[in-house]
Amino acid sequence: MSFNDDVQIDPGRVSDQRGGGGRGGLVAGGGVSVVGLILALIFGPQVLDQGGDSGSQGGGGAQSQQQPQADSARCTSGKAANSDDGCRLIATMESLDEYWKTETADNGIRFHRPEAVLFSGQTRSGCGQATSDTGPFYCPVDETAYVDTSFYKDFTRQFGGSSGPLAQMYIVAHEYGHHVQNLAGDLSESQHDPQGKSSGAVRTELQADCYAGLWAGHAARTKDPESGKTFIKPITQTQIKDALAAAASVGDDHIQETASGRINPDAWTHGSSAERQAWFMQGYRAQSMGACNTFRAADLDRPGS
Repeated sequence: MSFNDDVQIDPGRVSDQRGGGGRGGLVAGGGVSVVGLILALIFGPQVLDQGGDSGSQGGGGAQSQQQPQADSARCTSGKAANSDDGCRLIATMESLDEYWKTETADNGIRFHRPEAVLFSGQTRSGCGQATSDTGPFYCPVDETAYVDTSFYKDFTRQFGGSSGPLAQMYIVAHEYGHHVQNLAGDLSESQHDPQGKSSGAVRTELQADCYAGLWAGHAARTKDPESGKTFIKPITQTQIKDALAAAASVGDDHIQETASGRINPDAWTHGSSAERQAWFMQGYRAQSMGACNTFRAADLDRPGS
């Protein structure tokens, strides 16, 4: 998945905090992360506090429109986004902004964009201390997506999947999907029914996958308002396979089997590999977010049921 070289990118779209801090600790109080999911699936959900309410510990999230640091200052064009993971994340966020601004308005949802933080080692979020071990996550307390770009290679090495461009963008789009759920009032469903094959948590995560697919399906038609060109060139089948490989690698069944050799659907919080792939493709083929209503799906194995 390639950006058009002449697309204009604003490096101030994210707060670039890379280069500081050490490793250690877990996110606490409401952040939804992939590696946190792994720990919960192996050791039980009690290892994470996923409350997500305004009383979560930590405080002090990202500050809007911070001055870009040296690492991201050069991220001013689609050409830079095609060659650098950090620049690609910034460009992806801008594409997501433009798409969801229109899609939410069409569905009667008041839109404001999430903040985004690039970090390495560790950073502080409204949901507590985040580290490189946490993986990318969205914190509803400060409405911010946090991404350590080293996650892609580390997770691919441990659990398979792909670190290709669309695979990386799928993960960012999934976290952005949680922001859309937050705006729509659906994100809390994961807390009411937090575990199990057909739980509210699984339905929430699969909807975020569907929203990621919905954006991907429209990305090649979403225009950069500055250059007037589409952000992204048409997606190839190879790139779709990369995204699906990423979705499969973060399926509950795949993570459980890789980590412990056992599969326990009663402990699922995100859905199986097949379900995550199916709901991504449901969104990719859809015209609007109404096709992503996982909460009304009779059978999560078959989107649209």
